[in-house]
Amino acid sequence: MRGDHTLNPDLFPDAPLVPAAVLVPIVEREAGLTVLFTLRAPHLLNHAGQISFPGGRMEPGDGTPRETALRETEEEIGLTRDRIEIIGQLEDYVTRTGFRITPIVAVVKPPFALRPDPVEVAEVFEVPLDFLLDSANHQRHTRLIGGRERAYYAMPYGEHYIWGATAGMLKCLYELVRGDP
Repeated sequence: MRGDHTLNPDLFPDAPLVPAAVLVPIVEREAGLTVLFTLRAPHLLNHAGQISFPGGRMEPGDGTPRETALRETEEEIGLTRDRIEIIGQLEDYVTRTGFRITPIVAVVKPPFALRPDPVEVAEVFEVPLDFLLDSANHQRHTRLIGGRERAYYAMPYGEHYIWGATAGMLKCLYELVRGDP
């Protein structure tokens, strides 16, 4: 299992992990592949204003992480299942906040219409996959979190600061695609 503890070995949560799943949506554009992200609404209690993949905690009726990722994607941004082709999943990612996230990788076929839920999502945007798979764009930073210095990955793109668990999962995708552990 990968996660925040990969850079901060003392960070593995003590409590039972909450299962969650996200969709890593790779969009087939004529100009090249992109990855779709959400900017979380600024009024949310958890991770407000952060960039993430569509997804969330598993609910009892979901059954599998794939179902969670598909359900959450439709609820958050209105992207329907008929536009999504799941191609695999990345290794589970553990966050310092106690979630065990299963990243589900999928290809999204345009055309599609998005209907972001304003309660959860402030913005939806895309970043070229080539940018995310270029190690020159991978940064490692530290900041004080809970009074302790913590390391994290970041992949800033224009006005968007992709960091934390989202950047960590992208780093896992990079390592899988490039064969670079």
